[in-house]
Amino acid sequence: MRVLVTGATGFVGSNLVPALLDAGHDVTVLTRDADHYDGPEGVRVVEGDVLEAGTFESALDVDAAYYLVHSMASGEDFERRDRLGARNFSRAASEAGVERVLYLGGLGEERDRLSPHLRSRREVEHILEQGDYELTTLRAAIVIGDGSAGFETVRQLAARLPVMLTPRWVDTPCQPVAVSDVVAYLVGVLDAPETAGGTYEIGGPDVLTYGEMLERVGDHLGRRPRLIEIPVLSPGLSSYWVGLVTDIPPSVARPLIEGLKNEVVVRDDSIKEHVSVELTSFDEAVANALGPPADGEDEAGANEGDEESPDIAPPFGDDGDEGTEAADSGADAGSSAVDR
Repeated sequence: MRVLVTGATGFVGSNLVPALLDAGHDVTVLTRDADHYDGPEGVRVVEGDVLEAGTFESALDVDAAYYLVHSMASGEDFERRDRLGARNFSRAASEAGVERVLYLGGLGEERDRLSPHLRSRREVEHILEQGDYELTTLRAAIVIGDGSAGFETVRQLAARLPVMLTPRWVDTPCQPVAVSDVVAYLVGVLDAPETAGGTYEIGGPDVLTYGEMLERVGDHLGRRPRLIEIPVLSPGLSSYWVGLVTDIPPSVARPLIEGLKNEVVVRDDSIKEHVSVELTSFDEAVANALGPPADGEDEAGANEGDEESPDIAPPFGDDGDEGTEAADSGADAGSSAVDR
């Protein structure tokens, strides 16, 4: 099948492209900078940007297209940019006669007042639903893998801070999923025509709180952080601390933090009726993402005595912004799973 992958240089997209090639599909990738695309051989590379109508339409001579675009890293106007990109793509795909579009969105109940990040994911889903093609949507929570912004935040916090101050959101349930499993589902629904037009929830085998995730990642690093729960921490202060002690930019950290109050677990596992995936446990996914310690030393040891990293930080926000209220994470309800 002729398949387009938008967001091919992002975390999920870069893992999906080789899997589609292995499955025998004819793959086209859309990137804003074709000269610097460093993907596998055998793909057709088209330069363009879904935010700019008229620049990407030549990539749509395909049977199916994956929409893996998210503008969270672009700053405070990411919701507007998400809407613009989705509308441009939906219109162009419809005019080009694309038969199927496949989208990776975020888990979370709309009645629970989704964070701006998760709300934007859901809004993009609704925009794509208006196109003249069959849309398949997969909704996921935080995606675990090397390159996931959500997981990288957890990893760095667990590695660098012996003590963290956390609000009650640290007890919010989440169902993380390995990137390998997400890719397996994305390829699987393409090869299952009966999933066209459907919306499915995907997740790993473990349901954990964010606090438990921090502790278990710390166990893998040989340095379990101590979590101290306190009543109120604002998202702004929390994202400031995350920016201070991690490499995650504030434009990414704050949307992820705001999404931590939303419970993101699978409520409907009907995807199993169509696609069979041997799910990866959280601990195995973490081990795969971390890889072996460099030169026998883990990051926790490497950061001992780092005077630029404070010993105590509040990584998660409280519900102070509920009135302003979409991952990954996907998040991702917490993962920044996709990128332009």
